[in-house]
Amino acid sequence: MIAAPFQNFRRAVAAVAVVAASACAAQQADFNEVGKQMAIALQNGHFARPAFGPELSNQFLDDYLQSLDHGRLYFTQADVDHFRNEYGARLHTMLLQGKSMVAAEDIYRTFQKRVATRVAFAEQLLEKDEFDFTKDESVQRSRKDAPWPKDEAEAEELWRLQIKEAVLGEILRKETLSRRAAEQGKPDPGLDDRSPKEKVSLRYKRFLNSVVQDADEEDMANYFLSSVARSYDPHTDYMSAREMDRFKDGMKNELVGIGALLQAEEDGATKIMGIVVGGPADRQGQLKLNDRVVGVNPLNTNESEDMVDIMFMKIDRVVDLIRGKEGTSVALKVEPAGGPPGETVIVEIERGKVELKDEQASGQVIEMQADDGSSRRLGVITLPSFYMDFDDGKTRSSVDVERILLRLIDEKIDGLVLDLRKNGGGSLEEVRRMTGFFIDRGPVVQVKNAIGTVDVKQADNRKPIYLGPMVVVTDKSSASASEILAGALQDYNRAVVVGESSTFGKGTVQQPMDIGRMLPLFSVRDRAGFVKMTIQKFYRPTGSSTQVEGVIPQIVAPSLMDALEVGEAFLDKPLPHDRIRPAAGFRPLDEQGLFLARLRELSGERIETSKDFSYIVEDVERAKERIAENRVSLNKAVREKELEEAEQLQRERNKERRERFGEIAEADAKTMKFYRLSLDDVENGAEISSFNPADEDDSNMRRAEDKFADLDDSPKWPTGLDPVKRESLMVLKDLVELTENARMAGVLRNTPEVR
Repeated sequence: MIAAPFQNFRRAVAAVAVVAASACAAQQADFNEVGKQMAIALQNGHFARPAFGPELSNQFLDDYLQSLDHGRLYFTQADVDHFRNEYGARLHTMLLQGKSMVAAEDIYRTFQKRVATRVAFAEQLLEKDEFDFTKDESVQRSRKDAPWPKDEAEAEELWRLQIKEAVLGEILRKETLSRRAAEQGKPDPGLDDRSPKEKVSLRYKRFLNSVVQDADEEDMANYFLSSVARSYDPHTDYMSAREMDRFKDGMKNELVGIGALLQAEEDGATKIMGIVVGGPADRQGQLKLNDRVVGVNPLNTNESEDMVDIMFMKIDRVVDLIRGKEGTSVALKVEPAGGPPGETVIVEIERGKVELKDEQASGQVIEMQADDGSSRRLGVITLPSFYMDFDDGKTRSSVDVERILLRLIDEKIDGLVLDLRKNGGGSLEEVRRMTGFFIDRGPVVQVKNAIGTVDVKQADNRKPIYLGPMVVVTDKSSASASEILAGALQDYNRAVVVGESSTFGKGTVQQPMDIGRMLPLFSVRDRAGFVKMTIQKFYRPTGSSTQVEGVIPQIVAPSLMDALEVGEAFLDKPLPHDRIRPAAGFRPLDEQGLFLARLRELSGERIETSKDFSYIVEDVERAKERIAENRVSLNKAVREKELEEAEQLQRERNKERRERFGEIAEADAKTMKFYRLSLDDVENGAEISSFNPADEDDSNMRRAEDKFADLDDSPKWPTGLDPVKRESLMVLKDLVELTENARMAGVLRNTPEVR
């Protein structure tokens, strides 16, 4: 069972070439039957159990159309009306009759035709039309709630404006980079020899290829059945067999492949943007950063016909070809970086296990010197996700965190920061176990099922591992399992939560179910996929759900995310927030032990006088205005003025920051020391090593240089500490000192020591 990450897991794993799922089997399950069995499972097992009728059927259709054409640029209102009349009120019946793929295919084939028509029209515009960028035309920044174009004429006019905006964007980007290079006395990086129109043309050619040529029956079923599932709530989903393989790899932070990061290039090739240190490609040594892959022979045979042309192929398809069994080889047809145009070589790499160390828990020790000359040793644990290997249980985030925590205690830390920013969740069992490292045995989370039965998950350690001062850092992307841990520690008054205005607000539990096991006897079960169904809601020990509202920090830091629609409340059809009774046996600590009033006062003074936080507040207001306006001008002079104003503001800020950051870094060098603590260090019993976070890269992947990033002369955060992390450390330092002062004054009696 998983308290699934709110982020669609497709995003992270699709970028890494080594995480592709295996190629389709010769036989494929009947997706009409798959849809039928999924619909039955949803009716019987989903937490909310909405009425399975015409209203829900229309939601299936709406979500499907939105998933295909989220910008409402391809279908016309006539198309939508036709689909609604033909299928809107009866998709639920077609699902139960085993006929839903008739509708799914009809709609998808229409989408393919519309894409082909729009792209052909775009090609005509790009070949013939000399765009007039002096007109006062504009496009909507977001068309999420815009009406569908009423007919082909309106669709073509919308499309004309979209293409014009794309070309103008490329022109302005090229001019801006050239101007920056000149201002900084650096060589013009050049975007390449292609004109803006050519680049836009290639972009849509790749999109057309992905929609028309790359889409197979499994993809089509995936789009449609995912829409059916999401109509129940945002986190119920259909996962194809490919996606389940990737999901498992992501959860266990290990995969079988070559250890390379791929990026789709606009000209159709696939570029090597990163190589995992110590991975198969790194050990083989021939594949280099910025090499371009144009073909893949997944079996590494000597037959030329087995080399698959991957030009304009979707990244996940390329990934599918590259992945295979451990110990087998794959051959890549590569255009070497810096080689003569058209030169290709064959690179053979044996597939092997690749450990995604960048996604593992890690630790730091930071020594901070006080004004009186004394020092505090503050520990930091960064946890990207609550990962767990569901197959054999060898990889567990709670085990990794426990090992790091014990080592930090050996290092005699005075306080602990647990950084859960960008942590989208993971295993419910892992968060339950991990919470027990910090509290006495007691309820961690309450889980309620569809019939109202509540199961209380307890921390099962006899004694906590760590009882010292503690700060938990969260942001808007901290979700699910992260919210369980942060919420429990907040409810117990065990830690101070610092971060953005709230966490994501995902308070539901999903369970993947193998649809192949539901199919009738003698059915083909291969690659039937899974339904990831919401079966429970979870509640904090106090009885409050984290659903929609999330966890609200005791100390809030300004964030640009405050201007954006990020969180459960902004998703379609979220389950509501509610409350149940507090958990039996829930006994919070005395809130006075957190000194919240004083911590808020001290933090408020720092945030109020912080230039960086004031910049964020200014940016939030500007972003809100742009979002509310929802227009992008197609007048080149207007856009140039907007860009110049933004660049001038950035230049002024950078000038101020360079001077101030230099002073901060100089002060940090006198008052702070940093020590790295990785899982490898813990495993080997190595001494913690000092390092400068501003100069050293902790990444386990060598990445290709971004020649355009070199033109961004914004100074890095001093000593590698972004404003929120720096403020979190200061809050922890204050908490440590307030706790010690109170203990010495006899105000805090019987306060447990660190164990």
